Amino acid sequence: MTLEYDLFWSFRSPYSYLVTPRLIELERDYDVHCNVRPVYPIAVRLDGFFKQVNPMWPPYLLKDTARIAEMLGLPYAWPFPDPIVMNFKTGDVPKEQPYIRRLTRLGVAAAEAGKGLSFIREMSGVIFGGVRNWNEGDHLKDAAARAGLDLAELDALIEKDPDHYEGVIAANEAAQKQAGHWGVPLMVFADEPFFGQDRVDHLVWRLEKHGLKRRGA
Repeated sequence: MTLEYDLFWSFRSPYSYLVTPRLIELERDYDVHCNVRPVYPIAVRLDGFFKQVNPMWPPYLLKDTARIAEMLGLPYAWPFPDPIVMNFKTGDVPKEQPYIRRLTRLGVAAAEAGKGLSFIREMSGVIFGGVRNWNEGDHLKDAAARAGLDLAELDALIEKDPDHYEGVIAANEAAQKQAGHWGVPLMVFADEPFFGQDRVDHLVWRLEKHGLKRRGA
């Protein structure tokens, strides 16, 4: 029997980007399926989030994510433009968020098309992989195509019924909270949360306790 787990994931999270290749390998090598459940970043969900964080946290995050990317051999740079529109001096995050709302809805559409994991890998690889102006030209179109999807078709589906995609995102965020954590990446298996890109080994260990098998075994 194929085991399944939920992945709560954000297009603005560098740690989400960093964990995705390992989850791709996990599904490639083992009889397990990842249910991709995109959520909005906490900075969008929680008003004033960046006005409350410890000022030492952002510089550490930049150092830590660059270190992890180097260790994993992944290209990495902070996105330009940032997927979240915000004032970095004041911490203000406006309600109008053209980049992150489109990306998150696209993630839902890709998941519903059965291509969620490959889509977030390709998209995050463009956003965090050092491509400047990732939102322009054919960068996103080509990333979607590498995942086996047509970007224009996904955008058309979303434009036809945006409330559906917002509803799925809201349901994902509620399920994330119900699972016992607020952050991303968050893997949840059998109601047990595994938070962070450094918890994949713990997830695999738990999956093995439930009979995880290598493909072809």
